[in-house]
Amino acid sequence: MNKNKREREFYSLDVGDSTFTVLKRYQNLRPIGSGAQGIVCSAYDQILDRNVAIKKLSRPFQNQTHAKRAYRELVLMKCVNHKNIIGLLNVFTPQKSLEEFQDVYLVMELMDANLCQVIQMELDHERLSYLLYQTLCGIKHLHAAGIIHRDLKPSNIVVKSDCTLKILDFGLARTAATGLLMTPYVVTRYYRAPEVILGMGYQANGYVCFLNVYTSDIDQWNKVIEQLGTPSQDFLMKLNQSVRTYVENRPRYAGYSFEKLFPDVLFPADSDHNKLKASQARDLLSKMLVIDASKRISVDEALQHPYINVWYDPAEVEAPPPKILEKQLDEREHTVEEWKVLIYKEVSEWEEWTRNGVIRGQPPPLGAAVIESPPQPTSSSSSANDVSSMSTEPTDPSSDPTMTSETDSSLDSHTSLSALACCR
Repeated sequence: MNKNKREREFYSLDVGDSTFTVLKRYQNLRPIGSGAQGIVCSAYDQILDRNVAIKKLSRPFQNQTHAKRAYRELVLMKCVNHKNIIGLLNVFTPQKSLEEFQDVYLVMELMDANLCQVIQMELDHERLSYLLYQTLCGIKHLHAAGIIHRDLKPSNIVVKSDCTLKILDFGLARTAATGLLMTPYVVTRYYRAPEVILGMGYQANGYVCFLNVYTSDIDQWNKVIEQLGTPSQDFLMKLNQSVRTYVENRPRYAGYSFEKLFPDVLFPADSDHNKLKASQARDLLSKMLVIDASKRISVDEALQHPYINVWYDPAEVEAPPPKILEKQLDEREHTVEEWKVLIYKEVSEWEEWTRNGVIRGQPPPLGAAVIESPPQPTSSSSSANDVSSMSTEPTDPSSDPTMTSETDSSLDSHTSLSALACCR
């Protein structure tokens, strides 16, 4: 493309402490989130006639760790296509050549709130059940392609006002085929499953467990066993010797019954419509919150549970898995400059794809099943009532000492979403 023509396609504006240089099709930018891995703005897409979220990756080439995460996130998001996974609508850079290449912008669906805000609402059984069903569908889709998210938490799950749910943020995801040891430190501390706390590695059903928040890494295990009880000797024998010695030297706890942990008063009233009851929700929790991963309910089993399967749709549950073309994605090691070449190639391929008339999001994005109200151009003076479809990742201190592993998603909690619509 002619350089002068390319320059005319972009414009720049300051967003907080950063400068966004974006395509002119994106107007009315306003910041809605920021964190270690990038800054996020909402914008109005004049071509797609809809509101979108634009994430500017923060210094993607400052070191090998950042560059590899940027490459991994871009490659995986280009492959994934499911209604419960956030959709990638566009990728671009304002730079005109590889030599100038510095910035990467990801354009994604704009959602209304993340699960941190949604769980503060008073939700009935239908909405609780449907949100959990969609989460399980998204996880199953990822696992079908051998993708392990590694940072699933409320701030990485986003919801629209029509109760549609999507999983996002693949900067820390790994493909399960890799033979590499996956460090537990990238998983946000408060959401680590017991097997990750104890250094036993990742399990496919680790994501159907433990949404509780614990106080610190040191006493996290104590908090678990105080509630659920000290695990059996059979489980302890699966631990390596040093970890087993530590666990065996902790006080022993009998734990509490799930009726005491989750009494009826904590649940909404039983549903007449779908016959959903507190007893069913509690039974599902009792199967999810199991310390021994080999005895924990799987994603497939959870989808068949009476509290969940009222929503079962084979087209959603059994959707074709994404095709990950690069099976050795996580085993690749490159210099920053080599990663830069690879990312530039991915961005250029996307731009070539769109120049050939293929535009994601027109009609609605691939795999999306969102009933949207007519989009309105976002005003910079309007109240902040959208939460970005992108969040920021915690980081691994062992691989990047300049970052902290405790960086949670730093999206501003300023949504004004007040209610969720009825489920389908």
